[in-house]
Amino acid sequence: MSNAEPEPLDAEADALPAVAPQLRELRRRAALTLEAAARTVGLSPAHLSRLETGQRQPSLPMLLALARTYGTTVSELLGETSADRDAIVRAADMEPTRAGGWTYWQAGAPARSMQALRVHVPHGAQGDIVRVHPGEEWLYVLQGRLRLRLGDTTYTLDPGDSAHFDSLTPHRIAAADHLGTDLLFVHTLLQSPATALCLGGTSHSSTMGDPR
Repeated sequence: MSNAEPEPLDAEADALPAVAPQLRELRRRAALTLEAAARTVGLSPAHLSRLETGQRQPSLPMLLALARTYGTTVSELLGETSADRDAIVRAADMEPTRAGGWTYWQAGAPARSMQALRVHVPHGAQGDIVRVHPGEEWLYVLQGRLRLRLGDTTYTLDPGDSAHFDSLTPHRIAAADHLGTDLLFVHTLLQSPATALCLGGTSHSSTMGDPR
């Protein structure tokens, strides 16, 4: 019989409701393995497993890190639901935002594990940046032609064409026409805001950074 003392709970645990069911569900929704999620937030897989099974309760800093990793909010991790989160996004409410030369419109609800966007990619903008990050991406070309590089292969997509790929594959997106390209774009929100993850931000871009 072991004489080892049980691990103490984190300092803030007494003030937090049980989050174990939410932690596992949100990790799976984000398509992350236990090892990948633990590595991202700086925990051991064993520690994260104990959080998911209710053997330990996360501290507030852990909750914040997990929420960023899973692309959600601390409220959702705690099992709270937003009463005013609408499933419908009206065209009149889609305000354009510009980042890195791109223009995009939110086409989905906030605080979801996926983000849907309508995007205009101008010719020459961000076309030389190769990106890599966790998650999945799906895009559908509405107008103009799109040049998509996945790994060592380059594709030209026409209106009506689509692509669905693992974001860990080095990828680069550029407009193939001088008038630019319009597309629908969906990606999993993991550890970065939309502008850094997929729309020309360079905080995670190096030789291989994010999409586009």
